[in-house]
Amino acid sequence: MDQGEFTSILCARPQNFAWFLGAGASRSAGLPTATDIIWDLKRRYYCQEENQEISRQDIQNEAVRARIQAFMESRGFPEQWADDEYSAYFEKIFGEDKERQRKYLKAILSEDRVSLSVGNRVLGAMIASGLSRTVFTTNFDSVVEKAVAEVAGQSLSAYHLEGSHVANQALNNEEYPIYCKLHGDFRYDSLKNLPSDLMTQNVALSECLVNAGNRFGFIITGYSGRDQSIMDLLRTVLESSNPFPHGLFWAGIKGSKILPVVEDLLDQAREKGVNAEYVPIETFDALLLRLWRNIDSKNGEMDAQVRKSHIASVNIPLPKMGTGKPILRLNALPVISMPQQCMELSFNKPIDWNDLRQARDDTQGKLILTKAEAVLCWGERKIVEGVFGEDLSSIQKCELPPDIGSPENLHIKGFIEEAMCAALARSKPLLSRTTRTSAFLIADPHTEDQGGLDSLFEVVGKESGTITGLFTPVTEYHPNSEKVTWAEAVRVSVDIKDGKLWLLIDPDIWIWPPRARKSAANFMDQRRSDRYNKKYNDLLDAWVRVILDTDKRDSEITISAFDNGSDEENPSFRIGSRTAFSRRHVS
Repeated sequence: MDQGEFTSILCARPQNFAWFLGAGASRSAGLPTATDIIWDLKRRYYCQEENQEISRQDIQNEAVRARIQAFMESRGFPEQWADDEYSAYFEKIFGEDKERQRKYLKAILSEDRVSLSVGNRVLGAMIASGLSRTVFTTNFDSVVEKAVAEVAGQSLSAYHLEGSHVANQALNNEEYPIYCKLHGDFRYDSLKNLPSDLMTQNVALSECLVNAGNRFGFIITGYSGRDQSIMDLLRTVLESSNPFPHGLFWAGIKGSKILPVVEDLLDQAREKGVNAEYVPIETFDALLLRLWRNIDSKNGEMDAQVRKSHIASVNIPLPKMGTGKPILRLNALPVISMPQQCMELSFNKPIDWNDLRQARDDTQGKLILTKAEAVLCWGERKIVEGVFGEDLSSIQKCELPPDIGSPENLHIKGFIEEAMCAALARSKPLLSRTTRTSAFLIADPHTEDQGGLDSLFEVVGKESGTITGLFTPVTEYHPNSEKVTWAEAVRVSVDIKDGKLWLLIDPDIWIWPPRARKSAANFMDQRRSDRYNKKYNDLLDAWVRVILDTDKRDSEITISAFDNGSDEENPSFRIGSRTAFSRRHVS
């Protein structure tokens, strides 16, 4: 089910739905998920046993993860993603020492770490205004209580393992709102983390959830489904007399893997006549904000607390064009026209960024791809069909948004910059490279067209070479030392100023391999030490001649990324060859 249909169902009667929150709902507030906690436990245990120092940032490295995981499994810990992984780590590391476990969770879930996101504030407002009457969670933290307090100035007490017997009574008496922590609260003594705990959920809290499942529809978000005790509880609801009367909706991140236990639960629910659907979302925040926007009769004060800021139109008139000296030259070329269309690809299965990068590599750069809610592409249709095969369900023409500078269109900006680089490099002695944040054109050190770089040579001399005496450091992940090479390069980006689109060119130096860039800092500083004023001006001229293949000022050059293709297949640009400049304003 798409988000639009789900939004219409919930917003018609939000009081008909109970929420079930997993750790993903608190992650948006800066707190770790269950997976984050597991890896923190693995890191701590590994460092303690092997006398190593590994930071939380190091854990993001896949090679570091693989090494730690292999060590943990050699010590009898479960395999990664095993159903009992979370509980087993707590059992093996903390044993029966509940106080040490509580202190660990208190530190890692400290309120000092909490920074409420818009999704947290929306849920707090819905609870405080009676739009959400019942919320269940597996989380130990205080994010929901804090959200209600910040948005509405109200207090919210959670039912947890201590005092759990009154939760079901409160539900029967309709003493809303009801906020229930199924696994406990780290601020109290009772927690459920160990296998022996989770085999039997607290009976009173379990009865409360089943009772709620017979009164409300359920929205499950931020939760993977790995906790067998919780999944058993949801199945128990299905065996009751009136399971999920208003539906069961499981929200998961677009492109992420859906666990078989989740698919089985939804299938079982449908067999019982429940409207059960999986709803792909971008983030917890995006989902809640979408719902909030579409709920009528919102409390104005709470709405102000939810949004925190409002878009305001700002129109500051620019001063008149200057006429005085000096003239300041800028590194921006006017983009007179840019692509208006591309292709939107639909697939029979979820496609992630690794799939897109692989497709680009397999076609040797003949496809340019990006994704957000949809996968967008430039390239010949037959190439698209060939690389994705049966996974591809359709190709449609798509109009590009006019405002590529808005926050929601940043992926479009990168998409256009990659296409711009491909167009500027085509048929020239240049290499095109993109990183997560930038796009580059690099003087090809192996080109046979040496004349194409003459203007650059006249300014800086050699355009590429090997850095004498510099080798990449040997590390655990790169055991072989390599020579470090360099080449003249230019960073390429697009930006909108004064309502006009500009191509920004920023001369730079490219280092191979890229991981050696820090080691080559002294070399780059020395090579760029005299690039001021006249020399930098000459260098800009040289790069304009190289990338536009002209030395004429005030001319317009049309370039395209590929040799052929329709407008939606082959992005084309028209660029002016004269850089922007400014004059001193004379009053």
